[in-house]
Amino acid sequence: MRATKLLAGMAALALVASPGLAEKKKKEETVSPAAKAAREFNKNPYPSTYKPYPGEPTALVGATVFDGAGGRIDNGTVLFADGKVVAIGGADLAVPANYRRIGAAGKFVTPGIIDIHSHLGDYPTPSVQAHSDGNEATAPTTPDVWAEHSVWPQDPGFSRALANGGVTALQILPGSANLVGGRSVTLKNVYSRTIQGMKFPGAPYGLKMACGENPKRVYGGKGRMPSTRMGNLAVNRATWIKASEYRAKRNAGKLETRDLAMESMAGVLDGEILIQNHCYRADEMALVLDMAKEFGYKVTAFHHATEAYKIGDLLKAAGTCSAIWADWWGFKMESYDAIPENAGILQKAGACVVIHSDDENGIQRLNQEAAKAQGDARRAGIEVPDAEVIRWLTLNPATAMGINQQTGSLEQGKMADVVLWNGNPLSVYSRPDKVWVDGALLFDAADPKRRPVSDFELGQVGEGDVK
Repeated sequence: MRATKLLAGMAALALVASPGLAEKKKKEETVSPAAKAAREFNKNPYPSTYKPYPGEPTALVGATVFDGAGGRIDNGTVLFADGKVVAIGGADLAVPANYRRIGAAGKFVTPGIIDIHSHLGDYPTPSVQAHSDGNEATAPTTPDVWAEHSVWPQDPGFSRALANGGVTALQILPGSANLVGGRSVTLKNVYSRTIQGMKFPGAPYGLKMACGENPKRVYGGKGRMPSTRMGNLAVNRATWIKASEYRAKRNAGKLETRDLAMESMAGVLDGEILIQNHCYRADEMALVLDMAKEFGYKVTAFHHATEAYKIGDLLKAAGTCSAIWADWWGFKMESYDAIPENAGILQKAGACVVIHSDDENGIQRLNQEAAKAQGDARRAGIEVPDAEVIRWLTLNPATAMGINQQTGSLEQGKMADVVLWNGNPLSVYSRPDKVWVDGALLFDAADPKRRPVSDFELGQVGEGDVK
């Protein structure tokens, strides 16, 4: 009995000594069920159901290996099993007896190619109005929409990207009509009946934003704000203010209802959702970086970024990647002042370079786009080694997408997303010979049956054609 009283007294003393603890307990008890639901909702209601296809222990022997992190091994060996990279080394690396040994002399090995900017599935083939599901152009900010809810898994573009481009992972973004276009989704490039079956396990969401001509043209054309660049920034800032207030109320337990749009914006402020920002002009990118400082978030990557070469130092300081084309420019005023040396100048500045597609055909030739950018840099006196150029297509996009711990380079324990090329991937004459995703051989140029075909194509003329 005395012991019980003693314990009770100690608890009372603890509460007196720590009034904040008692206050916190009282506050928790007064939080309404609605406020609790608004704060403790399921942040992943559509989880990945992806399961790797079956593979076998494999050894690629005698190839030139680009590890994706800037390393090169001549006459190298790559071992992978159970969906993971087991080892990477030179000719002296022992090959276990139970591995399928593939002689790769004269060929090249890279990590799987990653496209940080794609609209496959949201703007699928056939490109008809009924398939146009990438832009929710009904309000200047639509952070409540999620790209995955438009993705059509049967888009034939997925298999073309795998077979022709060696693409093993890609980020699907909403379009750029809106200042805030919605959430992106990262996919493994495999066939599945459902989008959840393609979702990259553990990949963070991105939030697509856009600045410049697109939002002001779309909404100015409707006679509403924004119709100018200053209107763009004003609407953006007002949206971030609202998101900051929402987040503060959420954290204080004062929300009574959920708001899908603000949940996405608050997710960025929490550091859980990555900003992928469509932007062309250097001055606008600099303004967006200032806005990010104002509201306490980070711009993970500027997409298209044709004038990024002008502010390489600012981008390096911010840790922001530039996802760019090699030489696609001039199709509107804000893309006019592009130069083909963009990637080279950014590389020289120490900034992060990513080569992206934004196109169902370009995604099949990202290796060639990177080679063009490398050649233009060389002609300007900037030498970028082949192994470093491969990083533009592998580890750099993986980093900007938040999946670099799982893929993007050939390192022990990472996903065995691997491409065997029939020649140097930076040659216009080279193409994938074999492609593995999580150690499963999904494309083999020598095996017509090892070419993924979507259900939509079955029975149609030219099904699975990858020429």
